[in-house]
Amino acid sequence: MNERILVVAPSWVGDAILSEPLIARLRDVYADAAIDVLAPPWCGPVYARMRGVRDVIANPVGHGRLGLRGRAALARALRSRPPQDRYTRAFVLPNSWKSALLPWLAAIPIRTGYRGEARWGLLTDLRPLGRPAPPRLVDRFVALAEERGAPVPAASLPLLVADAANRAAAVQALGLGGDRPVAALCVGAEFGPAKRWPAEHFAALAARFIADGLRVWLIGSPNDLPAAQAVVAAAAGLEPPALVNLAGATDLGTAIDLLSLAAVVVANDSGLMHAAAAVGVPLVALFGSSSPAYTPPLSSRAEIAKIDIACSPCFKRECPLGHFRCMREIDPGAVYDLSRTVEENATARPR
Repeated sequence: MNERILVVAPSWVGDAILSEPLIARLRDVYADAAIDVLAPPWCGPVYARMRGVRDVIANPVGHGRLGLRGRAALARALRSRPPQDRYTRAFVLPNSWKSALLPWLAAIPIRTGYRGEARWGLLTDLRPLGRPAPPRLVDRFVALAEERGAPVPAASLPLLVADAANRAAAVQALGLGGDRPVAALCVGAEFGPAKRWPAEHFAALAARFIADGLRVWLIGSPNDLPAAQAVVAAAAGLEPPALVNLAGATDLGTAIDLLSLAAVVVANDSGLMHAAAAVGVPLVALFGSSSPAYTPPLSSRAEIAKIDIACSPCFKRECPLGHFRCMREIDPGAVYDLSRTVEENATARPR
């Protein structure tokens, strides 16, 4: 019997992208399996760009909410499917108690995930993280595809396939056509300001790129619009078409598709950083309060810009010491040099 697998996705876009190697591994372990993903609506475009995902089911319950009625209604719908279309396995990637509820309510026979918030009984295949736990989140995800105690293969690089038709439509609708190469700057970070490189640094970098003959696109979500507007304000004299602020002008899927056109991307540690890595473009990733040991950009075409400072990483939303040195002291000139190097080396580094 072919397996029918439901993957319960994380709530963060970056984590969702880092789950792609698990999807790839499940295709290897369970040949001819049908793999569906239960994901929050904002992560749906990520899974729509993954190979091997049959269907993306929108999670009816928002992040952080119990939403028992919504979970129970969806579970009833899954249980009422014909026997040949009911799920045989579930892989629960978040560690919360709530995330394990739906597979249990849907009576999926085998439910795999890590120990978390009192999930005994909700999961039938409860895995310890072990000591020490794998440092990278991507490896923790991939390990769930293996039998308990079995060696874990090296995780493949996350891969997203851009929607070429949607990309072409967006370029036309937004007036982005042109012959000059593009540098994309992802200036936001949903987690908080401690992960955002200063606006004046992004502005200085944009000026260097434009002087080199590149166009610069600021790409981000509606929540990133204030950060992008601060960059535009700091980049006095740089105007369209050389500098275009696209923050909030596209949905996530279109943002991913547009990133695939960039000659180089410079991004804070964010979901779009992981998206740029997954579409295979040259990338410089900026790290300050967070750690590239846990969620690095997984691409042979990516480099990390970071300074060594005793208080980093602190994993705080805002700098607890008030000086913000971990990001403020990453020099725009050094990032420019690194970005041009990674761009030049991209053709010599197969993905």
